[in-house]
Amino acid sequence: MHDMHTPDLSTLTIHDPGITPTTRHIPEDILHANDPYLMKLRNYAVSLPYSIEPNSRMQEMLDKILLRIAQCVEAKDYDPGLIQWDSMLTYWCRLKYPIPKEKRIKVAKVYFHICTTPGMPSHIVAAACDALQMLTRSKKKLSIDDMRLPWKPIYDILSKDLFLTRRQFEISQTSWYMGYVAENVRRFFHPAAIDEMLSTFLPMFNGTSLNTILASQYYMLIFLPPSHPQSYLPMLFRLWESVNSYSYDERMLQFLSRLAEMHVDPTVSDPRRVEEIPDDARSEHEGRPNWPNDDLESKWRWSGLYQDVGIFNEHDWNYIMGKCLASMEIPLADSGSLTTGPSADNQAGFEVSRLPKPRWRIASLARIIVYSMAPDGLPNPNSAAPTPAFTPFASGTATPLPQQNGGLADYLSAPLGKGGHLKAKTYLAGCKALDSLVKLIASTEGFFHPTNSGSWTTDLSAFVKYVVYEFNKRWHEEEQATCKTPLHRRLTKEMKRELVKNLRTVAFLAMFSQDSTTVGNIQSCLKSMSVMEPDLILHPILERAVPALESLVETQRTMAVIKALGAIAPAMVCRGVYYSGAKYIIPILDLLLPGIDLNDPPKTFCTTSFIVEIAQYIKFGEMASAEQSTVEVIDGHVLSDPPIMRLESFNEGADNGAEVELSRDEEDAILKNTSANFADWVAAFLRRVILLFENLPEEGEHGATGGTTEVQLVDAVSGAFSQICVHLSEPLYDMVLNMVFDYASGNVRSNAVRAIHQLVECVANANPVKTLAKFMPFCENNIRVELDHGASSFRTTSDGSTPLPSDTTLHWNLAILRGAMYNDGRATLRYREELISLFRLLHKKTHAKRGFSSSGKLLSSTLLTLTHTYPLENKFVNPEEWESEEFRTNHHLYWGKLYKPEDVKLSWHVPNAEEVDFALQIFRELVEPVLTTLNGLLEPGVVRDAVWRNDFCRHLSFVRNAFTGIPTLAKEVNTPEEQQAAMESSDIMDEIPEMIGIVDPLNSGFALSDTSDPRHQYISALRQQFGHFLHKASVSLRQQGEENTVDAVHMLIRSIRTYMMEYGDSRDNYWLQRDRYESEANVARHHANQKVWPRAVYVRRARFYHSARLHWNSVERRRSQLEDQLIDDVTEWGMWNYVTVRETSQSLLENLCNNYDGIRRRCLPALYKALDPGTEDSRMKGALWTLNSSVFANYAVGEPTLATEMVKKLFRCQHNERPSIQQYVANLADTCLSGFAEPCYVVYDIDNPGLESASTDLRSCLAPDRHSNAIVSRCRARRIRRIELMNRASENTTQAILEIAQSSKTHWRYSIIAVKCLRTLVRRDAPTSPEHIQYILSRTHDSNSDMRYYALRAVMKISRFIKLKTTSHGPVDLALEQNHNPLRRKVPSQDASYGFTSKWLAQFKVPLDLDCACRKPLLCDKIDSGWLVWKDATSCFLPPHPSEPTFQPWDQGSGEAIATLRSVATDPSYWEKLSTHFAAENHTDVISQDNASCVKSIFQVLDDEPFNALEPTLDKLIKDNDKNKQRAAAEFISGVICGSKHWPTERQIKLWEWFTPHMAIVFSQHGNDNLPVWVSFLEYVFFNKDPRRLQPLVDYIVNQFNTVDLNGESTFDAVQVLCFFRAFYEELGWQFTPWVEDTIERCWLELSRSEHDDVLAYISEIFTFTGKVMWRPAPSVPVAETFVRECRTLSLDHNIMGIRWAYHEERVLELVYKFQGWRDQRLPGVRAFQSTYDRVGVLVCKWLFQMVHDTNAASSFDYILPLMPELFRFTELNDNDDLAHRAKLLLVRMCGVILPRPLINPMLDAIFKAIQSSPSWRVRLKILPLVQVFYFRQAPMISEIKIVELVEVVCRCLDDEVVEVREMAATTLSGILRLSPRRSIVALRDRFVRLAKNSALPDRRAPTYNAALRQRHAAILGICALVESYPYTVEKWLPELLTGVLAEHTYDPIPISTTVRKCASNFKKTHQDTWHEDSKRFSDDQMAALSTLLTGSSYYA
Repeated sequence: MHDMHTPDLSTLTIHDPGITPTTRHIPEDILHANDPYLMKLRNYAVSLPYSIEPNSRMQEMLDKILLRIAQCVEAKDYDPGLIQWDSMLTYWCRLKYPIPKEKRIKVAKVYFHICTTPGMPSHIVAAACDALQMLTRSKKKLSIDDMRLPWKPIYDILSKDLFLTRRQFEISQTSWYMGYVAENVRRFFHPAAIDEMLSTFLPMFNGTSLNTILASQYYMLIFLPPSHPQSYLPMLFRLWESVNSYSYDERMLQFLSRLAEMHVDPTVSDPRRVEEIPDDARSEHEGRPNWPNDDLESKWRWSGLYQDVGIFNEHDWNYIMGKCLASMEIPLADSGSLTTGPSADNQAGFEVSRLPKPRWRIASLARIIVYSMAPDGLPNPNSAAPTPAFTPFASGTATPLPQQNGGLADYLSAPLGKGGHLKAKTYLAGCKALDSLVKLIASTEGFFHPTNSGSWTTDLSAFVKYVVYEFNKRWHEEEQATCKTPLHRRLTKEMKRELVKNLRTVAFLAMFSQDSTTVGNIQSCLKSMSVMEPDLILHPILERAVPALESLVETQRTMAVIKALGAIAPAMVCRGVYYSGAKYIIPILDLLLPGIDLNDPPKTFCTTSFIVEIAQYIKFGEMASAEQSTVEVIDGHVLSDPPIMRLESFNEGADNGAEVELSRDEEDAILKNTSANFADWVAAFLRRVILLFENLPEEGEHGATGGTTEVQLVDAVSGAFSQICVHLSEPLYDMVLNMVFDYASGNVRSNAVRAIHQLVECVANANPVKTLAKFMPFCENNIRVELDHGASSFRTTSDGSTPLPSDTTLHWNLAILRGAMYNDGRATLRYREELISLFRLLHKKTHAKRGFSSSGKLLSSTLLTLTHTYPLENKFVNPEEWESEEFRTNHHLYWGKLYKPEDVKLSWHVPNAEEVDFALQIFRELVEPVLTTLNGLLEPGVVRDAVWRNDFCRHLSFVRNAFTGIPTLAKEVNTPEEQQAAMESSDIMDEIPEMIGIVDPLNSGFALSDTSDPRHQYISALRQQFGHFLHKASVSLRQQGEENTVDAVHMLIRSIRTYMMEYGDSRDNYWLQRDRYESEANVARHHANQKVWPRAVYVRRARFYHSARLHWNSVERRRSQLEDQLIDDVTEWGMWNYVTVRETSQSLLENLCNNYDGIRRRCLPALYKALDPGTEDSRMKGALWTLNSSVFANYAVGEPTLATEMVKKLFRCQHNERPSIQQYVANLADTCLSGFAEPCYVVYDIDNPGLESASTDLRSCLAPDRHSNAIVSRCRARRIRRIELMNRASENTTQAILEIAQSSKTHWRYSIIAVKCLRTLVRRDAPTSPEHIQYILSRTHDSNSDMRYYALRAVMKISRFIKLKTTSHGPVDLALEQNHNPLRRKVPSQDASYGFTSKWLAQFKVPLDLDCACRKPLLCDKIDSGWLVWKDATSCFLPPHPSEPTFQPWDQGSGEAIATLRSVATDPSYWEKLSTHFAAENHTDVISQDNASCVKSIFQVLDDEPFNALEPTLDKLIKDNDKNKQRAAAEFISGVICGSKHWPTERQIKLWEWFTPHMAIVFSQHGNDNLPVWVSFLEYVFFNKDPRRLQPLVDYIVNQFNTVDLNGESTFDAVQVLCFFRAFYEELGWQFTPWVEDTIERCWLELSRSEHDDVLAYISEIFTFTGKVMWRPAPSVPVAETFVRECRTLSLDHNIMGIRWAYHEERVLELVYKFQGWRDQRLPGVRAFQSTYDRVGVLVCKWLFQMVHDTNAASSFDYILPLMPELFRFTELNDNDDLAHRAKLLLVRMCGVILPRPLINPMLDAIFKAIQSSPSWRVRLKILPLVQVFYFRQAPMISEIKIVELVEVVCRCLDDEVVEVREMAATTLSGILRLSPRRSIVALRDRFVRLAKNSALPDRRAPTYNAALRQRHAAILGICALVESYPYTVEKWLPELLTGVLAEHTYDPIPISTTVRKCASNFKKTHQDTWHEDSKRFSDDQMAALSTLLTGSSYYA
């Protein structure tokens, strides 16, 4: 029955304007403040009905909080101290008092340094990140002039954490947090640090590895200060152009969107600012290289970064627009040319995905486009004139039609005016960015249509939504006086109008979409556009709406229209938005009445939400003049009868259906006339609502009306009705009240009890006095009569009991009376005696569950309305305005009024003395006696039968409901003694009292807050009495423990919930109010950063602020002995026999934990006790389930001192073998393990100088506190003690788990948990015990695979930490897991040059000279710079000493651990056992990384000591040819080889001497099974390794590659060698460079010789790989400074990124030549595929296909271009489908990559040449769609002249001999024309029309017939292409073309007639939705001709 609970006060608003707050006093320091933030606070203060605290007092409180934060930092008390006071700061900030700037800066710095302290636990970093974001969010409150921060500390932690080594498996959130911090504080990085950043990030960019590309990009885009991008932006673009990656695009677009928005203000980037900003935040080792940048413009007066389009040059802008088009993910019929970027992204590791995700690219693109708009070009001549058509006027110039003589093809393709480019170029509204946007929209127009929708529609609709949103935002920003955009760069009205004109077409198409996301996007877009240009949006939507609403044909269409109307409501109701819109409200509301329909819930939801949108902004009532007369004379014109919404009212000549302008007086006269219809409409609406309620289904279980849909329906309809009632005029309100009363008094319906309650609530909300006067006597009388006749006398207590039909009248009247009580407490006072008497009677006589529940809720509602503080009404104007005479007569002038915050006047209900007295009277006379009765029921000797249970439940329900109604009657006050007791039993352990955050109570509208007030004392004492009874009842009922007490127990638990939880904001929940406020603001928002709002939003805001103050007072709930007893009771009930009771209690306990401190600690012992052996099952289940809730599990495991006990108890649960209990235990174990982290307290040993100075600074700005140092000392001492206890606890936990794990009685399930825990308990900051290691090693060969998995990883972790402790230089290294290898050296790259790079790479091929290498570090495992530019120094290694170990002696603390490891690993039986499991059969073909890494870990620590023990096992495995044995051997050998990296060189040589003879055996096994095993072996050993470390292996692999016969009899030998070779070169990556030449030479020779397809496939991969590895950027010197400067200064076509440096170019040209010969030698027929031509063709296609899908895709075009003719020939092969398909796929996929600019024209020329010169019509047929795809994907990059040429080439194809080619040319032409210059379209139209007119058809037998037919068909195809290029609009010339030219050819011979009919049917299909609008472009004759053309279709009649 939860539907009819006490009223939800968050929706309670009441009308009684007479009441205003009386006791409010605004403090002086807020009232007279001039500070803008205090003035904001004043608005909040004025909106509350009680006084708030003075700013001075709250600042003292802030000082105390900040002081505690500083003290915590000094004492390093991060958890719990800092966490406590951080949450206090969060609560304080919610109270809206301002933080002074100085303190904001200093505390922000403290938080920044907390985030960047190495080793800081992640939950503390998370809290600090949030606080930092909150403090630095506002750009107005803090700028770089106020605060600077260093970037290096974030980078140091991020770069260390981002990529994991192979033995690291703990994935932390650190990278995400560091990225988040950097994003939030980047604006505080000094711009002088740019050069240093670039010299750090650029060297790591390596084009051969996507991970380095994405990481380097992330660092640059997240750290580089965006204020001065002039030095690095060109460089970012050049990098971007060279990388094909979707992820890269997404981040880049987000960054550019920020730049575009920021730099509309030219002052931001002024270079002088760099000097002016103090550079005082450098971290250690941070330099300022200050590169010379004299090439950057620095005139005497800085004018900003403006270039051709916004801050971008034309080339970069076109590139962005190309990416924009690709981002829409529109699939053409082109087998996915968009997939190349995402395919390339598959090469990235998962680590990059741990960083914060970039903003969605669609939103970024919209922002880039909008913020690049400016009046920066010549406007189109059409722009200024009214625009009759929707379609974009693309830029272009007029070209006269040349008169050509010659053939038809020449005529068709005559030049369309190439000289045009000499004339000035014009743009839409004189704006280049807008012009680009409109072209983009035009090209994607068709994809908005519902019939052509798909996943891309969401993106497209979101794009237009964001464009309009951003435009609107910028428009309003530029209206502000503070706007810094120069006047000549601002948006203009023309731009706004053109934008709306061009976007509305697609919005009107997509608004009918079936997809809800798309519709939501379009609604948002329409709303913004209706605010921008209401006349352009409102009328077309009304034209679409009226037919849809009148005919109600398709529900889908009707709903779409209603949603659209709701979206554009501001244009109708807000007179300030569109004065003329109001007159349509009544006609639309009339049409919407049928929308209230029980049988169509979705339509009803749409309708009610529209009505709410309208009703909250207008008053329903006639206006004065309308009452006097309905006919009015204005300017001599008689205006009678309101205009009906007829289409004729829209004048044709105006701008697309905009009306003839009427004056404001005329508009008002029409409006006043229509207002007379309000009464009829409201009555009709109410009748529909009542009808809906009557037809609701009968009540189901628990009193719910039907399903959730019905419940939502009633809510939605009531919500709409409530809004209407609030805004009714007096006469209309009386009418509505009478109608509701008539219905309520004349009917009783059991199915509508809940509904009638809500209906009466609506009228009571608007006028409580009248409602109560009407309903109170009626209901009281009926209730008394019903009770006298025995209603509700049948005793029931169960929630599920169905009410008796005879009780319906009672429930009906109770529901009505409760609805009427939803009101102002003052109105109830006059019925005081009647109510008291009625409550007494109800309590006495209602015995049925529904009866006493409803009575209780009535009591609760009454008390709430009496004692709670809430706003009285939420009308759209202030109460005094509403009451004024002016408003009464002219309220239409106020519709949609928006207020500034200071103009809003709120009226609240504040309980007065009389109301409090009434409430207390209820408690004295009614509640207190019942409580006495209840106590009597518990007396010994009372028989507890069904009657007793019923009495217990109904009495308790009455008392419980009474207390539910007074959450804010009496304020709780904690005495100092109680506070002290609470601290001692707090959940926070081992903390000094000063560091536990406690809040001082604040004013928040409690009626009784003075504890000395006898009223306060009375109600508090009664409440205590209630609590004592609940405890007593708990004890009593638990002892009774029978089944028939379950209902009583449920009632008892609910009562405990009331007692413990109903206080403060329980009825005005802070989070709920926040969500409601935000959602109301979102609905009411017209544009971003809005400053004026509807009044209802301010009412909601005041409520939200009031709830924040209540929430503050509810944070620290009082916990006395009584509360503790009740908590114990709830814990016991949570372990009771009945599941339902357990669940309710557990849920209550979880909620209590969030409201009271100390509960978890108090409950744990009782819960643990229930896990002991001998406990009954149900009790144990209850305890396990309670512990499994996150509040308990995380506390019990996360607090190390408690974890030992928890773990012991968990493991002891094995005694109970019941499956259900073991399942509970497993769930609990999972929950615990997720919160069980490695104990690590290194952070307490780390001194962060930045943090120390920041906290000292913070303390310096606070008032001195003489106890401060003493507190810090005590806090520090307590923290040290706490760490000691935690260390001891970790040891105890480890010991306890070890004992359990080693016990033979432990079940294997528990053993797995034990191993997991023991793996976690391996610590970096403490040694691991020998027993711990011994046990872990013994589990590595356990029979259970899970156990082995965790044990192997634990061994890796142990070895990692031994190495870390040995090589680290202090706690920071331990925290960051940073090793300092004794052999590592920094080698300076002094003379960075290409010679240096070549030498550096060449050395990898030369075997190591150990004598020389010992002196000079030469080994380099990971090349960390040099591909793009070099770092100052590179990390290299010396080889190890010939005989002395590198790392030994290991860390002293690990001695015992190593001894244990040694004793196990030198025992041959260990390896024997391990090999059994390694060689066990599993389903994988490759080696296990974990297995290999575990072996590596052992051999790394012990050097070669265990090898002798392992050798016999290894020999056995190697000799066995079985796949599993081979895999085990490979795992062992790879582990040993990798572990031997730093062995003394003599021992390494010995190892290779052993392995070299085995190489020939393992790498030459004939069998496909073992091949993947040894390939994965090579991948593992070569990973991040200098090849010279593995010289024998390298020699063997390279030698095999060079000597194998690639064309031998068996392909297997060749494939095996190539497979191993591929593993070798792929793992080496860039280091493979010195072998490339030889490899390519070897492969090149095989091209024409090899007959094995498999071999050729490997060769194609080698080509792909070598092309990528040999890709070299080309700055003159490979250093960062030069590269960045040359990106700025060299021409855009300069190949600085080397993407045009095609390594294989000469070979490709050779191939082009050779293909001619091979083509001639091609074998015929079925053997064709064996020809060299075909084999090499397939290889070339594979190679280029792989390239196009790689990160360096842009460099493939230098190979594709010369091969284009051959690729086209491949596509026409009909005897080799594979090759033809591959060639076609390659040609299509290449279109998805943006070409290097210099190659675009040559590529088009190659396509043109193929079209014009190919003898095969099939090739032409296949190339034409490719032209379309290429054009669509690359459109923004293609120059206008080239587009014209493209059109000419395609036009020539209209004259092709083959019909299919002609038709394909027409299709292609229509696609291209959509984006073509307007003038060329006009020229083509004239050309085609002239041709059609002049193409007479001779007799069919005449020899010229075919040529003439072809000529006419060409003309008709051209005309159809023109028609279809405008699918959704009608151009001026189109009607004549359709009806005057095409219609004449309807009955021509085929194929002309079919072409004409097809064109006509397409026209009909695409114009169906807009026909009411488009038809106006046709004259009557044209309409008749069109009808004929459509073969008598009645559609257009």
